[in-house]
Amino acid sequence: MSPRALPAKVRAIHDLFIEGRVDADSLDTTPVRRVIVESWQRSLATGVDPDMGARAAAAVASLTELRNTHPLAPTLPLIRRLLVDDAVGAGVLVAITAADGTLLWVEGDHGARRKAEGMNFVPGSDWSERAAGTNAPGTALALDRELQILGSEHFSRTVHSWSCTAVPVHDPATGALLGAIDLTGGSAVATPQTLALVRATAVAVENQLALLRLTAPAEPETETARLTVLGADRPRWRMADAEGRPQSSVLTGRHADILVLLIRHPEGLSADHLAMLLDDKDLDVVTVRAEVSRLRRVIGSSYIESRPYRLLAPVSSDMGEVYDALQAGNVSAALDAYSGALLPQSVSPAIARLRTELSAGLREAVLTGSDLGLLRRWLALPDGRDDRQGWRVLHDHADADPLARAQARGHLAGIDSELG
Repeated sequence: MSPRALPAKVRAIHDLFIEGRVDADSLDTTPVRRVIVESWQRSLATGVDPDMGARAAAAVASLTELRNTHPLAPTLPLIRRLLVDDAVGAGVLVAITAADGTLLWVEGDHGARRKAEGMNFVPGSDWSERAAGTNAPGTALALDRELQILGSEHFSRTVHSWSCTAVPVHDPATGALLGAIDLTGGSAVATPQTLALVRATAVAVENQLALLRLTAPAEPETETARLTVLGADRPRWRMADAEGRPQSSVLTGRHADILVLLIRHPEGLSADHLAMLLDDKDLDVVTVRAEVSRLRRVIGSSYIESRPYRLLAPVSSDMGEVYDALQAGNVSAALDAYSGALLPQSVSPAIARLRTELSAGLREAVLTGSDLGLLRRWLALPDGRDDRQGWRVLHDHADADPLARAQARGHLAGIDSELG
């Protein structure tokens, strides 16, 4: 039976679920859709208060910056022509969100806008599912799928008088989630016809983004910044100043960790995810944000974008050169670039994993080959000095001369002695 036909029944089930008098498994035989039940579960698990609205709006200056820099900003005239113009006077709101659930623009019927302020459905507020509970834009972003929410299907009781339809919008070149387009109003906005309209608008927006990218003037080439993070030396950041003169800065360990993780995650990292990668012992997100702010002052604010954190310009690195060479099957070039372990002083669990991955990948490429010269270069590195298998391979290598075999036997004896 459709939940649209039984709003009072859905509201009663919602109350029982919130009060803990019914569990999710027992709702399979009720009118509540499974996608809604699962969203209720996530909302409850993340501590969303069902009697509160969304979080307070961001500061005006911050909202202005978000709007000016957001990829969907150039498509506003198109969205207004397709949706907003008809929403005025119809009791309907059109909302555009960022990928993290922040409301960037809320336009449409003036009376509906005033009414929506009571549940903090205003620009700058956080309507992600984790902050506001089950709602069309927030849950559509969480699941990366189009979605309609009718009345009491919302997790927060303050939203039960509203219905909404939301469709995610993606970058046409990379497929990255950019945000969502949402229609909010009465029950009439949760119909198949409304979903088709919002879906068509999202497709038109993605097509316009693709066209804008094709017709945009080429950006002038700039010198790539470089990060050095391999070996025992302090990590360094090198780039050219405004006059093209090379500049070099020694980085703190934490700043080097952040840059390495951003290089390996070009899709971007939220503050929460970055905190977990840097320290698995509940690193404070506020501390992470402060560190990124300090890092921007060291390398320049134009290199790191927020929400999520990601690099805005290419950054070369000795680590990247090793990865690229191994990917191309050029073991000699990988050894040339590998001066030692990745950030050996770092205690970040994610850096430790990358450190092991890089060293083990290079080692396997050397040991599975037949080049005696590459093998000897590996064994001369700090990583290879105690590589028992590597020294055994050298000893047994068909092209090894008597002196190389004698050296291998002596090294193997020393390793065995140290290991008892």
